Amino acid sequence: MCSDCAPHNDGARTESPPRLRYYFRCGAEVERDPLAGDMSGDTVGLTLMHGSSKHKIEISAVQEGCEPTLQDMATVIAQVTGVPQQLQKLIFKGKSLKEMEQPLSVLGVKNGCKIMMIGKKNSPEEEAELKKLKELEKSTDQLSHKLEEINAELTGIQNGFLAQDLQSAALSKLEKKVKSTSEQCMKFLEQIDAMSLPDDFSDCRHKRKSLVKNVQNYLAQCDVIETNISQQLEKLQSKNLTLAD
Repeated sequence: MCSDCAPHNDGARTESPPRLRYYFRCGAEVERDPLAGDMSGDTVGLTLMHGSSKHKIEISAVQEGCEPTLQDMATVIAQVTGVPQQLQKLIFKGKSLKEMEQPLSVLGVKNGCKIMMIGKKNSPEEEAELKKLKELEKSTDQLSHKLEEINAELTGIQNGFLAQDLQSAALSKLEKKVKSTSEQCMKFLEQIDAMSLPDDFSDCRHKRKSLVKNVQNYLAQCDVIETNISQQLEKLQSKNLTLAD
């Protein structure tokens, strides 16, 4: 867990079980020093039962008009217990909670309620594979930045921010960049496809599916940008022919 997401110690005397505090701003987790003063918004203090363990957690909505949702609670539970959200079965008053976008208040979850969670942590073997997938995910994120840069340059040319006599060379350069990015996407897909995951590695399989979807989306963006570059080159050639006549 990164330092930004780590539970904040209240600074008071040690209690058993420890009280962990998490705060949310419209679904985004925010760490807050409890010594910094009071916060506005409702706080939902819950008792989480997980096997023989009991955890006290508090989830707060910081921004006015926002409430913590079941998704927020599941995220906290994953951090506290180490059980991934996909493997969690959350039970409240004998009923399974599944509507992740619903505010806790709508689901009847209020201050002082008890939540039961059934689920177990990933095995060390699955965690090792999950780490590989997360490293791949970081690498593929760079593709998104490259495509944004290419698209920004192309937009500038389309809007006439570059002298016409320089546009042809610039567009050819962009075309090479987008083809290179497309090739990188294919290599990433080959790497992901080469990973052999057992059927019971559900967290890994979920992560791989999400990663494949992202890379395929980048490939689709490459196709669109490449088409736009070709169209811009055709327009430029047409203009040059008109001027020559």
